[in-house]
Amino acid sequence: MSGVSDPRRTRLLAAVAAGLTLCAGLGVRGVADGDVAKYTGDALYTVLLCTLVVLLAPRTRPPWAAAVGLALSWAVECAQLTGVPAELAERSVLARLVLGSTFNAPDLLWYAVGAGLFLLICTVVPRPGGQRHA
Repeated sequence: MSGVSDPRRTRLLAAVAAGLTLCAGLGVRGVADGDVAKYTGDALYTVLLCTLVVLLAPRTRPPWAAAVGLALSWAVECAQLTGVPAELAERSVLARLVLGSTFNAPDLLWYAVGAGLFLLICTVVPRPGGQRHA
């Protein structure tokens, strides 16, 4: 397919990457605690969002996927200033995992680290068509 990526293969790769990211996040929580687990989890949260962007829109270029993932991460963190996520987190474990509950300014930095990690991975892992992401 001379330079054109197959969206189905891209989606499959994104789904695998999302699964691996979830496993990595759970694994970190299983072996570490405190700031290491928290901030690694923050970075992986953004990596997960970036992979979900690619899963939903497989022709999205990595910088755009990283920007969207980062913007969503920041939006969720800033929403915590309203108290709505905290209220939802009291009712649902899933809401607590997805939305968090308490604003923490350093999280914003770690989400950016996650977006950067996503971009780094995209430069190392070849596209399904054999090309590297640019």
